[in-house]
Amino acid sequence: AKVLEKTFEEWLRYRDECLRRMASEPYPAGLFCNRTFDMYACWPDGSPGTAVNVSCPFYLPWFEKVKHGLVSRRCGTDGQWVTVNGSQPWRDYSQCEDELEVTAEEEGAHRLMVSFKVLYTVGYSLSLLTLISALLILTVFRNLRCTRNYIHANLFASFGLRATSVMVKDALLERRWGVELVQVADWEALLSHEATLGCRAAQVLMQYCILANHYWFLVEAVYLYKLLIGAVFSEKNYYRLYLYLGWGTPVVFVVPWMAAKYLKENAECWALNENMAYWWIIRIPILLASLINLLIFMRILKVILAKLRANQKGYADYKLRLAKATLTLIPLFGIHEVVFIFATDEQTTGILRYVKVFFTLFLNSFQGFLVAVLYCFANKEVKSEMKKKWQLWKL
Repeated sequence: AKVLEKTFEEWLRYRDECLRRMASEPYPAGLFCNRTFDMYACWPDGSPGTAVNVSCPFYLPWFEKVKHGLVSRRCGTDGQWVTVNGSQPWRDYSQCEDELEVTAEEEGAHRLMVSFKVLYTVGYSLSLLTLISALLILTVFRNLRCTRNYIHANLFASFGLRATSVMVKDALLERRWGVELVQVADWEALLSHEATLGCRAAQVLMQYCILANHYWFLVEAVYLYKLLIGAVFSEKNYYRLYLYLGWGTPVVFVVPWMAAKYLKENAECWALNENMAYWWIIRIPILLASLINLLIFMRILKVILAKLRANQKGYADYKLRLAKATLTLIPLFGIHEVVFIFATDEQTTGILRYVKVFFTLFLNSFQGFLVAVLYCFANKEVKSEMKKKWQLWKL
């Protein structure tokens, strides 16, 4: 996408320079082939029965490799350019072609990236199906309706929206950049401002959903922390604050990121990060939420260990049993973000970059599935309620 956009800009500059040059130069006397721009190269007037050579056009992405090469056309004895099939201009541009020799390393990298895409597509699809089922269970069964499960349901919804937004974004990008470009009009339509609106909207939605997903994990951690360590409080009052934290906080960061992209990097689908400072508008709140979760996890773990040591019989109170049921989820979130906190995208190369990409995509895509299983399907309360409903249905 980046190469195509840059190439089109250079092509427009080449075309404009050619048209100006053709308009300013005087015409020769006698029979000659007319100067022309055939959408590939700029041709001067040609003498009948001769070959006309011009330098390879500078808009080619690989121009540095072929800058000494020539492209040629033949001027017929009748003063007309030689054509193919009576319509298409004949030209020899073999010296201007890029050597399309793909190394074994490049082929391996391409196959690896394709396999990564298949991996996270399967992960997000599996997560989405599982999350929808878990959401239905928590909303249909009345006995499961409480603040704790409301928070779980919001977490499931954030995971589902994240999976959906990623798959929609991929589908739009595939539709946008997977088309075959035959004519210049195709380039213009593809790179027009209207054509980018859909994929930019999908990109913004994806960034919002990713942030919301991280902050609903933060809500889970804060709720668990208040449950174990905080004083007695009214859950109803805090639930509204949880909603603001989970769904409202991402807006605070996504809006400035949108403004920075629109004003400073308004290129194609906003998927490229030329200036990493703008990308940190999204990265910093994610890393902040991950670090807070990690600190809360360590604090809760310390409390649980202390309570387990104090209780010699191995029995725990209600809060402790609840914490043990949900504690396993906190390490699932943010650990990979903390591990790679200093290995940013622009700093990682080679094997380290592939390792980071693999673990990030794997954890992010399958995380929703793990959360749904641990919070819902493996939860004793949920299993007990489903068992009761099953027994009633059989009766």
